[in-house]
Amino acid sequence: MTAPTDSTGRPAPALSRSRRPVRLAVAALVLLGLAVLLVPPLVQLDQQLVDLRAAGLPPSPRHPLGTDQVGRDVLLRSIYGLRVSFLVGLVAALVSMVIGGLVGLTAGSLGGTPDRLLMRVVDGFNSVPHLLFGIFIVALFAPSPAAVVVSVGVTHWTTAARIVRSEVLSLRSRPFVEAAISGGASRSRVVRRHLLPHLFPHLLLATVLMVPHAIWHETALSFLGLGLPAHLASLGNMINDGRHSLLTGDWWSSLVPGVFILVPTLAVAVLAQHWRDRLSPRHRSELSL
Repeated sequence: MTAPTDSTGRPAPALSRSRRPVRLAVAALVLLGLAVLLVPPLVQLDQQLVDLRAAGLPPSPRHPLGTDQVGRDVLLRSIYGLRVSFLVGLVAALVSMVIGGLVGLTAGSLGGTPDRLLMRVVDGFNSVPHLLFGIFIVALFAPSPAAVVVSVGVTHWTTAARIVRSEVLSLRSRPFVEAAISGGASRSRVVRRHLLPHLFPHLLLATVLMVPHAIWHETALSFLGLGLPAHLASLGNMINDGRHSLLTGDWWSSLVPGVFILVPTLAVAVLAQHWRDRLSPRHRSELSL
């Protein structure tokens, strides 16, 4: 019995092997999603409750992932922190995509001088390191989720603008768009009826790809003390607090929130990669963030 082959005659990859990372990513996100949704209402514990008698306890049946330096349960705080970091990252990614989508759509549909001017603005923003610019923005405000959202949205919209502009320029040369323009359709009608429906899947994919990046950005700012308030359970704040306990051997205070950052961001990246390959395998590099 011969192995299955693709259209070029080469052996096709095993289906189960190719889908294994996707299944693992889905399982990880489902488990974390259930934990975020179910643990806070079911576990009647205050994640901010300080118990100095239980400070620095290693993992045990009572505290499966140990406690931090002031006796707070690390697992419970990590679940709360994941929820806060994910919500902030999602909103920041949406803000970034809205700004970048409007700029890219305007540049691609108008062309000419507006296109060149807007692309020079994009080049100017790209010339400044994102994290450095983000630190400058959040330093102007008190630590809050809104400051982090503004920081990520203002510093990461340029990639979305380039993606949308590239897709608009490609769509403008398609026969159905040229036929609509030749038929007397206005520019706004062409954008609404022909460009936006084709751009929406790419914008949605770019938003999904931006969420892990936004979470890492929020974590970095919170770790530096410039992101979310110190009293709010976020993964960046937990890592910052836990680094002081590493010298005493309390490794779980920093490792656990680090894993809670790494696992969902890698899972989202795997699913987005799979979606990207199915959506447009010819333009993988265009959609990379």
